[in-house]
Amino acid sequence: MIGTVREIADSLRGARIAGARVVSATGCFDLLHVGHLFVLESAAILGDILVVGVNSDRRVRVLKGPRRPIIPAADRMRMLAALRCVHSVFEFDEDTPAEALAVLRPDIHTKGAGWSAEMPETEVVRSYGGRIEIIDGRIESTSDIISRVIASHDASVA
Repeated sequence: MIGTVREIADSLRGARIAGARVVSATGCFDLLHVGHLFVLESAAILGDILVVGVNSDRRVRVLKGPRRPIIPAADRMRMLAALRCVHSVFEFDEDTPAEALAVLRPDIHTKGAGWSAEMPETEVVRSYGGRIEIIDGRIESTSDIISRVIASHDASVA
């Protein structure tokens, strides 16, 4: 399901009543790759329902530079929603996903290994009894992949 934070929160109500644990993950997810898949599959096994937040195109430009994103938010969300481990996907445009997490109230909020458990959204998640989990492991970034593609292209035209 691709929806707004409020629509997704409403869709989770029955599952929560039945005792389902909600896990969240957020990020740019530009050029979806195996590192993203590792993080998402690892996050999904921590609970029963995985909800993924995607940075808006504007936020990706702020975070990654004017040439990013390569893939527009609507397409990134569609790709993520097609993954077996993902229950629902939303887009956020704020500096952090804290506002969205305050509405969704995931039991566990996850981030990849490049992050610390003390991030801006940590306070919100802990305020209602949720916890932060860092998905550990060597995960190549999209920026690393883009650099490798550029280097490969430059070498082939030299």
